[in-house]
Amino acid sequence: MAAKRLSMRKTLEVLRLRHEFGLSQRDIAKSCSIGRTTVRDYLSRASAAGLTWPLPLGLDEAAVERLLFPPTPLPGAKRPLPDWGEIHTELRRKGVTLELLWEEYKSVYPEGYQYSRFCELYRGWRGLLQLWMRQEHRAGEKLFVDYAGQTVDVVNPKTGEVSDAQIFVAVLGASSYTYCEGTWSQGLPDWIGSHERAFLFFGGVPELLIPDNLKSGVIKACRYEPELNPTYQDLALHYNTAVIPARVRKPKDKAKVESGVLVVERWILARLRKRTFFSLDELNMAIRGLLRELNQRPMQKLKRSRRELFEKLDRPALKSLPLIPFPYAEWKKAKVNIDCHLELEGHYYSAPYQLVGKRLDVRYSARIVEIFHRGKRVASHKRNFKKGLHTTIDEHMPRAHREYLKWTPERLLNWAAKTGPACEGLARVIMNSRAHPQQGFRSVLGIMSLGNTYGDERLESACQKALEIKARSLKSVKSILKNGLDQKVQKQSSQPMLPINHHNIRGKDYYAPGEGEMSLADQPDHGKA
Repeated sequence: MAAKRLSMRKTLEVLRLRHEFGLSQRDIAKSCSIGRTTVRDYLSRASAAGLTWPLPLGLDEAAVERLLFPPTPLPGAKRPLPDWGEIHTELRRKGVTLELLWEEYKSVYPEGYQYSRFCELYRGWRGLLQLWMRQEHRAGEKLFVDYAGQTVDVVNPKTGEVSDAQIFVAVLGASSYTYCEGTWSQGLPDWIGSHERAFLFFGGVPELLIPDNLKSGVIKACRYEPELNPTYQDLALHYNTAVIPARVRKPKDKAKVESGVLVVERWILARLRKRTFFSLDELNMAIRGLLRELNQRPMQKLKRSRRELFEKLDRPALKSLPLIPFPYAEWKKAKVNIDCHLELEGHYYSAPYQLVGKRLDVRYSARIVEIFHRGKRVASHKRNFKKGLHTTIDEHMPRAHREYLKWTPERLLNWAAKTGPACEGLARVIMNSRAHPQQGFRSVLGIMSLGNTYGDERLESACQKALEIKARSLKSVKSILKNGLDQKVQKQSSQPMLPINHHNIRGKDYYAPGEGEMSLADQPDHGKA
């Protein structure tokens, strides 16, 4: 569309206001009572023609007119076309605009298209690109990550068992440079590990990570405030990047990676469909060879390979990798029980007794367990994988009963005594057998709760049997009740039970299992006797 012609007076005023006073296009339009589009067009024409203010001496109005509006080529004459692929690529660089590229084009081809037609032709060319290629992605800005819907079979050479390998895909926004690998799962350890290997493959870190709403990355999907997995947040912090999950039901947000997944499935996985893999390493070795070929293959529309675009655009813009590896750790929430411990994968770790009943954040790795309350670390323990045991810091336990009035050993013993003397005696033995009485609270409460299922009378008999066989765990009492051993005790004995204050249940040392002794829980055939 031809630009609107202004009088030479207004044309010169536009140049004067721009160069002498530095006014914006909006202010110039107001001052001259013309449209902003017209101001922009005239300034672009002047820039392409090399006109500044004041005008060079001897340059009359006719010459200015010819510079701003060069003659139209004769019908049939072809104007030089820009390399639209190069224009599209350059636009992904920070600060580069279509107007700047048009000015550079006109400096080489003065007889070339004017700005409005230049823009029109570019938009028409861009409209022919696929959706994912039309999105505007700045160099080094975004990395799109997801899993392919297709999996690859991996056969165990010893057993013949077939497992499905998941395919992780990562695509850089500006260059479409692609990384993919096989993992055993889409779980958090594999998700984090795939990101680390992708960063090493790219040799740097993008400004943003754009995942789909996978549970390993996003705990709670929300259009406005998605809740990220804490470990994924830690990864982003360590690598100095940020995570912006794709919006739910917004396919354009993840069109780049969906297209990348499609390319991986067609150019890599389809070529591997007839091969049999006997290990994950073997699969990934085959993927790497085809991935190299994919990234070096020219793309149909842009006529450039992903590798070329990566070296030109993304690689220089990526952030440097950190000097130290990411310290992998997972998070969970756990409640501090009345025994001043919280449970992590079957092991019990102490927390300050003041936090009993509160839900705390637990960060744990293969070596250490850290406990946080409102963002402040309140405890740290060496990781222990033995189930059923306690790791306790003495300072976390109450120094005196007056500091711990809600739950005390005396209160639990009084409660157990309501069921019977055997129940009270077993509760005392359990608490005396621990380094801290509070470590036995959990077991005592569990035993007391069995009365709701079996009744107080059977529970009392079961506790009596447990005392006789020197068993002191919730599991043992459960086994006695489940196998009816408490009822056999009642039939075999018509004498009243011995008083619980017998010398045989004094102190924890007496009830410590001797060498070679086992509790009922350790004797699976006991219930069949």
